[in-house]
Amino acid sequence: MKIGILALQGAFEEHGHMLDQLGVEHFEIRKKDDLKQDFHGMILPGGESTVMGKLLLELDLFESIQTKINNGLPVLGTCAGLILLAKQVKEGKPHLATMDINVQRNAYGRQLGSFNTQGMFDHLGTVPMTFIRAPYIESVSGNAKVLATVDEHIVAARQENQCVVAFHPELTQDTRVHEYFLRMI
Repeated sequence: MKIGILALQGAFEEHGHMLDQLGVEHFEIRKKDDLKQDFHGMILPGGESTVMGKLLLELDLFESIQTKINNGLPVLGTCAGLILLAKQVKEGKPHLATMDINVQRNAYGRQLGSFNTQGMFDHLGTVPMTFIRAPYIESVSGNAKVLATVDEHIVAARQENQCVVAFHPELTQDTRVHEYFLRMI
């Protein structure tokens, strides 16, 4: 199994470390030629969704990645990655728009509003959750289903080949969210 990690900006290295712990081969996606490799899944990391969306267009990655996801490539979006996949973004514009979710950017406030907690995650039990200027999902529709909530806000969802979390599982020692994604493949 081989996973591509979008490495334009944000917390991509930490996802690589998590996959190393799980013994999973991975590579960084920085340019269009990187997408020519054979790979089985993709991670869209946290970072700044507006910058990432702009870079996807400037580097001519946008359409290729959107097509791969629409054609069934499994994808894990964390924090900004969640925003990139959303079809509706309150106080922002949709980017890849492949998932039937409506999100609120920076829902928990500025950097000072960052926090750690634990919450129940579908079939995984209680997992640690690190929120950094995090979004949350206001609603899901279509085939999207809720995987986790914190304080009555949706913080994880899945729709077919797409899984998103508003938190940063790569900043903990717990590998279960990444394992969940790998089982999707």
